[in-house]
Amino acid sequence: MDTLLKRRTTAPRLWLIGLALWFAVAAVAGIGLWHLRVDALEGQGREIGLLSLALTDEIDRGLHGAEEGLLALRVELREGRLPLSGAGAAPALATRADLMPLIRTLWLVDREGRLLAASDTTPIPDLQSFSPPLYQLADETTAVSRSFEDTRANESLVALAVRFVAPTGNTGWILAAMPAKDLLGAFSVASPAADARMAVYRNDGVRLAGEIVATPSFDEATVARRLASQPSMEVRTLRDGSERLISLHDLPRYGLKVILTRDIVAVLAAWRQATQMTAVALALLLAIMLVAVRLVVQSERRHTEAQRALQAQRSRASKLESLGTLAGGVAHDFNNVLAAIVGFGEMAQDAAVPDSKQARHLDKVLQAAMRGKALVERILAFSRGGASVSTVFALEPVVEEVLNLLGASLRPGVVLERGLEAAGARLRGDPTQAFEAVMNLCNNAMQAMPDGGMLSVKLHRQQVDASRVLSHSQLQPGNYLSLTIADQGTGIKPEVMDRLFEPFFTTRGAQSGTGLGLAVVHGVVAEFGGAIDVQSTPGQGASFTVYLPECKDSLESVEHSPKATSTGSGQKLMVVDDEPSLVALAEEVLKGLGYEPVGYSDPLVALAELRDDPQGFAALITDEVMPGLTGTQLTEAIRVFAPELPVLLISGYGGALLASRAAAVGVTRVVTKPLLRAELAQSLAELLR
Repeated sequence: MDTLLKRRTTAPRLWLIGLALWFAVAAVAGIGLWHLRVDALEGQGREIGLLSLALTDEIDRGLHGAEEGLLALRVELREGRLPLSGAGAAPALATRADLMPLIRTLWLVDREGRLLAASDTTPIPDLQSFSPPLYQLADETTAVSRSFEDTRANESLVALAVRFVAPTGNTGWILAAMPAKDLLGAFSVASPAADARMAVYRNDGVRLAGEIVATPSFDEATVARRLASQPSMEVRTLRDGSERLISLHDLPRYGLKVILTRDIVAVLAAWRQATQMTAVALALLLAIMLVAVRLVVQSERRHTEAQRALQAQRSRASKLESLGTLAGGVAHDFNNVLAAIVGFGEMAQDAAVPDSKQARHLDKVLQAAMRGKALVERILAFSRGGASVSTVFALEPVVEEVLNLLGASLRPGVVLERGLEAAGARLRGDPTQAFEAVMNLCNNAMQAMPDGGMLSVKLHRQQVDASRVLSHSQLQPGNYLSLTIADQGTGIKPEVMDRLFEPFFTTRGAQSGTGLGLAVVHGVVAEFGGAIDVQSTPGQGASFTVYLPECKDSLESVEHSPKATSTGSGQKLMVVDDEPSLVALAEEVLKGLGYEPVGYSDPLVALAELRDDPQGFAALITDEVMPGLTGTQLTEAIRVFAPELPVLLISGYGGALLASRAAAVGVTRVVTKPLLRAELAQSLAELLR
């Protein structure tokens, strides 16, 4: 009995607890669903606001380009370079219409409304349909017409108009027609959903392109009244009742408004589904628990994925940093080896019989060592980050070197097409940077063709007479070398184009690169003062065109003649390097050059010797990377008691920004390992002068 009574007593409590739990869960779910609804509306509002802003900017740029073309025509008319009428007027207008963006047809109309010339037979729009009115149009203003039908092409057109003054003093208007659908820009591609609608209106409420969905609380008459009463409305996201989300942006220069709307019913479709699922879940406590567990699991999964993505990002950054450090260390040790090869090779060359087999073999050894030096410099191009070499060089041999390297490793199915037509054309800058940029572009093109195709590389001179707006930069007038690298790969998607040159941005997997290749190309082009243009159609390949300013200076020849060396006159030099073999080599070479070298393999001992006798040495020759004390640290220490002592810093790799760091501590000159004897002699002669 007690047990039964206890069960009867416990049951209502369980019901109360269950009901309380149900109401609590229902209340929490209701609050959550309300916030979810608000977030959905606000999120979609922000999305269409940003999309509307981007589309407005695209329309503005397109209209501005067309307006620039009309203003150029006005200048031609004013200067008498374009006939107002006659047999030559129509072909001239047709030619210019073909060159102008968006423009389909051009007309010349005089002050009385008579048609003077036209680029084709399209009927002229009604002159009374323009806003502002043509007879009140100022020189700096562009008028926009209502949309009108081209019965030949069965499409709607919109016309722009600017005022012109002929050399005879007569005035009139230049009219230019463009397809009305072009005012919608990339909306058809960038539309966030099927229910999204876009329209372009004049400030007086006249619709030029697009459409909106009329609802009881939002129709075209409402739009017209709003535009007429608020011509200066700020750009913001609006909610019209509970029917539509609206974003309105202004183009004040042309008196236009851009409206983007979404159906709230469609926007909240996912939210309604969540509401229905929650209602079903509230019927059963077990279902609620299962949903809660699933939500927790999903939350944990998202958290884990976010952590994994963050770890991958850190891993990539650490990998790049480690590669830079590893490259620096390997380069330092390898350059020490190359220094010994070059130094002892030159001494062996001196002892060899001229034109003998041994002398020729030693020449090959020295040539291979210098190629090794150039290879190390290319490896360090990204990790070093210091000042680059600036010299005058021919670009075509650099491109040929890249193509020769690629030709030996082309994957099956890839065909290389060459079109180098700029023999003798020169640039000023770092040839290594140019090599890296061309190599990166070619590698990128080959990676875009996993199944094979044509890799086309063309180089020619090009004179640019007027400024051009390219895909990713602006090209100023001047003489350029134009390098075009085109592939027949998958092409570039429009959403990728804007981020193409962002560092670390890549559309390939983690095993296909770090995304630095094109970022390096963009930096190199900027360093040369050039510009880059990218053209691509998805599925039809891509074309990268690099414009580099041509240099008219003569080539700077560098001769390595071991016999033509400058010699010393017994000056006492201190040589510091942590490699005893390189110290011995330097002592022997310097003695042969007429100096009195004293070598040290411990920089701390050398510092103590200099502190004891700061006037005893004519110059200091030191390596950069040494244990205990680097070359720049040694220089900084001796500047306290020997501020005028010349210092020659020899570096196989000194890390990022070595040149600026060395200059800051008082290094007189920085040279790179391995050095030829003639280079060392010349550097010392200039240092001691």
